[in-house]
Amino acid sequence: MEAESVTAVGSENFSSPTNGVPSPSSTSPNRHPVVADPTETEINQAYIRYQGLADTDIKYGRQLFTLDNHRFIGHVAWRQNEQTYDAATVVNQSLEDTTLTAGYIYNVNRLVSGAAGPRGDDAMQTGVFNARYDGLAAGSLTAYSYLLDYDNLDTASTSSYGLRFTGDTEVSDSVKALYTLEYAQQSDYADNPDSFEVDYYKVEGGVSASGVTFKLGQETLGSDGGTASFQTPLATLHAMNGWTDKFLSTPENGLVDSYASIGTKVGGIKLMGIHHQFESDTASQDYGTETGVLAVKPLTETYTLGFKAARYSSDDFSVDTDKAWLWVSANF
Repeated sequence: MEAESVTAVGSENFSSPTNGVPSPSSTSPNRHPVVADPTETEINQAYIRYQGLADTDIKYGRQLFTLDNHRFIGHVAWRQNEQTYDAATVVNQSLEDTTLTAGYIYNVNRLVSGAAGPRGDDAMQTGVFNARYDGLAAGSLTAYSYLLDYDNLDTASTSSYGLRFTGDTEVSDSVKALYTLEYAQQSDYADNPDSFEVDYYKVEGGVSASGVTFKLGQETLGSDGGTASFQTPLATLHAMNGWTDKFLSTPENGLVDSYASIGTKVGGIKLMGIHHQFESDTASQDYGTETGVLAVKPLTETYTLGFKAARYSSDDFSVDTDKAWLWVSANF
């Protein structure tokens, strides 16, 4: 069993989903920027686990559950209140170089928690299947299906089927080529009253040499003529498409995110920079750009110091936004 508690230190001079302070979308003169970490104390994990079958891990109850790069199923660990799942999950590795994951999710405990209203907990009847094969010399191949059936939000019910390939190849003793290819198709599912079909693409290439990693990529969350777009509501969304969180929900005209990143370590400090160019999948909209920087330094075996900042420059979407974070974490 695991519990978590989030408490504001000092005055709450910000808007959260539970504190009643007006957000920037309000007309109130007292509006404040949003910090989406509501004050809350709750059970984060409580599950029954069975490992009596060979190479099989079975869990039932409230649990952390993530798959691949968190694009479809994630736990949003960046926020103070993690996203957890009330679910039954089975992970089996009895086949050589193969991991099979199946799950049935009946409730999602979102980062804004039950105290934040009806979207704090999303009741659903969702089936999850993910099969990863690691026996290829060039990388890992994954096939997946995610069938989201919301009890109280029919328009969010979707089926997604996809393939993902990711890996690296040694070019020389000190140089590696990095690559990821992914495609998925999403359509209306269960009681969704809408009818649509949208595509997802990700193409990424990079090189790691002498302790420096450079990547170029493009991720497309498609649109069905501006009437519907590819959505991944259970993802670790802060890690996707910019740290200012402008695209937690995909705009109706879709999203094309072209990006470049560089990362290294200097004096034990993890350093990273990333730049995004955002545009629509249809209707030729320029959404703007974002540049982010990150520095993380372990101080001791227990404490870590981190800094992150991002600047979003708007065009045909949203408003200019600057965000910065400074934190200390402790692991015991």
